[in-house]
Amino acid sequence: MLKAVIFDFDGVIADSEALHYDALNTVFNRYGVDIPKEVHWDKYLGYSDRENIEAVNVDYRMQWDNARVQVLIGEKKVVFDELIVSGSIIIEGVSVFIQRLINGGVRRAICSGALRSDIDLMLAGMAFKDAFEVIVSADDVAHGKPDPEGYLLALSKLNQKGSSHIKANQCVVIEDSHWGLEAAAAAGMHPIAVTNTYPRSKLAQEERIVVDRLDELTVDELSALCE
Repeated sequence: MLKAVIFDFDGVIADSEALHYDALNTVFNRYGVDIPKEVHWDKYLGYSDRENIEAVNVDYRMQWDNARVQVLIGEKKVVFDELIVSGSIIIEGVSVFIQRLINGGVRRAICSGALRSDIDLMLAGMAFKDAFEVIVSADDVAHGKPDPEGYLLALSKLNQKGSSHIKANQCVVIEDSHWGLEAAAAAGMHPIAVTNTYPRSKLAQEERIVVDRLDELTVDELSALCE
């Protein structure tokens, strides 16, 4: 039985992956580093800000200490916040799908590698900003995706809030990257891929469902995964 849907945020709900890249690379440029977009998409997309900056630190031999890494995180947030206010970033089909879940009594959560402050800022301008019972962000976990820690924490928080216990195999996860899909599978949940960030050829594995828009999905289809 389907009881919950857990969403990634960047690239699933919000069309913000490009904004994260632009903000990060703007900051990296200040320190003499330029990360080509294709390199970011291949190596760093799906990382939290800290994981991304620490990986660039190693890959480009920048020798930033922990204090400098923290400074870069702060600089990136300032640039990202400025980019966010430029317009709506909700992905088409998301609102319709979320309303279907609400109508079907399916509980909803977010598990993202983004900072909680970034998620809150982006959600603030969305009609469904209060549609999620639980939000797990990079601030809440020690290990990012593909580690399942975030998804397991989201499930634990849902169970703390609700009277009906939810098992991992009663959860569907919506993801846009192979890191997130691996994390969901490792948590014992049912991953579904959406082609907002990567092509279908990179997301399709075994019997995994891959869609181009979330409003292609029905509650009945998700429920069948959890039988």
